[in-house]
Amino acid sequence: MSGATPDDLFDVAGKVALVTGASGSYGRTVSVALAARGAKVLMASGSPDALDEAVAEARAAGGDVTPVVRRPDLPEDAEALVDATVAAYGTIDLLVVGSGLNKNPNPIQDLELEDWEATMDANVRGPWVLAKAFGSRLIREERRGKMVLVSSVRGRFGNNSGYTAYCTSKGAVDALTRVLGTEWGPYGINVNAIAPTVFRSGLTSWIYADSEKGNAVRDRNLRRIPLGRLGEPEDLIGVSLFLLSDASDFMTGQILYVDGGYSSAGGN
Repeated sequence: MSGATPDDLFDVAGKVALVTGASGSYGRTVSVALAARGAKVLMASGSPDALDEAVAEARAAGGDVTPVVRRPDLPEDAEALVDATVAAYGTIDLLVVGSGLNKNPNPIQDLELEDWEATMDANVRGPWVLAKAFGSRLIREERRGKMVLVSSVRGRFGNNSGYTAYCTSKGAVDALTRVLGTEWGPYGINVNAIAPTVFRSGLTSWIYADSEKGNAVRDRNLRRIPLGRLGEPEDLIGVSLFLLSDASDFMTGQILYVDGGYSSAGGN
């Protein structure tokens, strides 16, 4: 690191990344950004049509990308995704867990157990099995690496809109980030999480729409955000590249809030 220039510190060219949820708003954005910066990216998703579109965008940015239609539901899925990355590019350096879910949010008295379980499986079990597969390979091969998880301001603050499953799952992501940062530190594997507030995606597009419900929810959120706007996927590019590059070598086990000041203002 001694004598490294700022360009050197943020350089990801030649790095090999596995991105899950690559057809979603965040996964697609970070995949394109990594590809445009010269990284090699295996883009994984369970939605083939949306993945095709995301891959086309990444390739148009000049990237070397490989698509795989698979979700990280079980240990064998996670192992297969890590193996596919190594098969495509000879190694793996970076893991971005962009896959997740918030299924049928409802007040707890109306929330079905299967919706709770689906949200917890996608947001907690999925990152855990991916971490196990990724970390096990790097530790076995005595190699350094970086993992980025996606949390939420809802992992720290509650929500009065029927988010008992989602908020709980993101609190677990925060804990997983801190524990892995501690556990993997001696191996030189950095683990950090990004915690956004509302940002534009397929799941939140209705909040951005000019409708009675969208306007009400958007206005309520804007009153809580000091910077006075909701997030865009592009707002997550800079912090992602920071966490995936050498610039963050002395940071691990941290949750970075990319929320327009929401958390600093005390959340709810």
